Amino acid sequence: MAITKIKSTCLLALVVFFVSLPADARVVRIEIQQRETLRGEYQKLTGRAFGELDPGNPLNAIVNDLALAPRNARGNVEYSATFTLILPGEPAKLSGVLLYEVPNRGNSPLNFRPDTDALGAGHVLLSSGWQGDVESRQGLETITVPVAHNADGSSVTGPVLARLSDLPAGANTASLASGYGGLRYQRPATLDTSKALLTKQASDDGQIVPIPSTDWAFADCTTTPFPGEPDPTKVCLKGGFDPGLLYQVVYTAKDPLVLGMGLAATRDIVSFFRYAEKDDAGNANPLGRRIRYAVAFGTSQSGNFIKTFLNLGFNEDEAKRIVWDGADSNIAGRQTPINFRFAIPGGAVSLYEPGSEGVLWWSDYQDEERQRPAAGLLDRCRATHTCPKIMETFGSTEFWGLRMSPDLVGTRADRDIPLPPEVRRYYFPGVTHGGGRGGFETKPQPGGSCALAANPNSTAESMRALERALIDWVVKDTLPPASRYPRLDDGDLVLPQHAGMGFPAIPGAPLPDNMINPFFDYDFGPDFHYNDMSGAISRQLPLIRGVIPMLVPRTDADGNETSGIPSVLHQAPLGTYLGWNVTASGYRKGRACGFIGGFIPFARTKAERLASGDPRPSLEERYGSHEGYVAKVKEAARRLVEQRFLLEGDADRLVREAEASDVLR
Repeated sequence: MAITKIKSTCLLALVVFFVSLPADARVVRIEIQQRETLRGEYQKLTGRAFGELDPGNPLNAIVNDLALAPRNARGNVEYSATFTLILPGEPAKLSGVLLYEVPNRGNSPLNFRPDTDALGAGHVLLSSGWQGDVESRQGLETITVPVAHNADGSSVTGPVLARLSDLPAGANTASLASGYGGLRYQRPATLDTSKALLTKQASDDGQIVPIPSTDWAFADCTTTPFPGEPDPTKVCLKGGFDPGLLYQVVYTAKDPLVLGMGLAATRDIVSFFRYAEKDDAGNANPLGRRIRYAVAFGTSQSGNFIKTFLNLGFNEDEAKRIVWDGADSNIAGRQTPINFRFAIPGGAVSLYEPGSEGVLWWSDYQDEERQRPAAGLLDRCRATHTCPKIMETFGSTEFWGLRMSPDLVGTRADRDIPLPPEVRRYYFPGVTHGGGRGGFETKPQPGGSCALAANPNSTAESMRALERALIDWVVKDTLPPASRYPRLDDGDLVLPQHAGMGFPAIPGAPLPDNMINPFFDYDFGPDFHYNDMSGAISRQLPLIRGVIPMLVPRTDADGNETSGIPSVLHQAPLGTYLGWNVTASGYRKGRACGFIGGFIPFARTKAERLASGDPRPSLEERYGSHEGYVAKVKEAARRLVEQRFLLEGDADRLVREAEASDVLR
């Protein structure tokens, strides 16, 4: 009897001991490297979080190549990531809300534009590194992740593709690491060009011409004649590059980074600052377990990251707790290509680039067009009851440049995919990627490398109102405004051609026909797991199995879109606000100009309009006078405030800007 009691007591002690141990995958240490005071009332802490992942844990098993990464004495895989934390200087002022700002290519809003409204409300701001191929430098959020190796220690290899265009005239050397989609760590397994392929072509759909392997080298020829100094990060071409051509190089790379660890690291860093009292070394969590809610915000690449994070189940930490209670995926039409071998997370939907292969829809959808099983972005968090409240916000350029249409109507473009109750979707008509500079200027601003003027139509005001609505939804359970976006069943979505859109013929201005970025169904080989965008690409160049149909919003007789949440400027227009623009020169001359929207101003007077043949009424015909225009702005601002898409302070400012403008002065 006594022996039994002793055994029971020992067993209970062991249970208590093991339950009290931290989870295997966790932040084991935080290191605060710098403290600053902002405006005398906020603390800014920057430092590094050191963590490790257990490859045997099912929550980490989806991290691609994690099983091939080196392990420490505990059998775990280590990483370290920078972080930035901004919080009120007085603990009593903490609201209990943590806002996580996902960095974009290492750039965090906290390092150049912290959210003063959120700080004023007592919220804590946090960002951390997640993209393992971003090179470390001052001001960037970065993460250090290991290289995967085969079990025998040999290099893991696989095919990669680099595309080089718009190179300077006379250049004989090009970097593989240039641009958002550059190959930064995909080093060639050999510098022998006979085992690689370099081609050239005059257009994306033009004839592909191979370049003899003896005429180029993995080398730098800027100071040394061909074949130059060997360099695995550059390509040298005998005779130099033609700036009017596209060059593509396919080669076998080695030593892939385990980039998917950035997803798990984000999970564990947010979870630490939200839930932990201290790290394994006894360093206190500076938030002192005073956080009750966490909300994530991501824009463009960072918004794509949020979708991937949720799709792969990372909103559940290892203690089975929710990580983010709310999330806004802004101007994000796809998933971030991060969790497969030799991924390029900084890419931007160019030809042959992965990103739209994964699940794109919040509700389950049977992707019959691409023969994929039914799935939705929330499947994994639904199974564990860890789904956040979600806002999806986007504008016109996301339809034209970032393949947004299938997110709404599927890959056959034949029906609206319903939204689940925990998702709100808001569309900003007639805006460029991320919105324009705003203002009521009648003189157009140059469009840079694009032929049309820059689009000034702003989304900042609506985003501020919706950010507040999302936080209130999470904290107070106050329902946000109903979703507002173009739908098939309302007749809002049409083919991307001027006739079906209702787009006018404006003298001297291009039509939208052929301006949409095509959506191809790629075959990357049998080792690529499409719905999760994981695994490995074994086929480069990929085969194109088909073209996915896409739709765009309908326009009115001015060429302005008619659905969604129109800004004050959109409701009191000074011209036609476009989600597309035209490339002025270079390899893509005459084609869509990246993710840049355009602007075609109205004529000032009826006489000017008639002289040019412009079918759109002039400013004078629309508003009569400056006072008439300001009255229109006031009316639009009042309406948006009533609908909760504009804050009172922003409404007052916009009216003042309209009054000070030169419209019909």
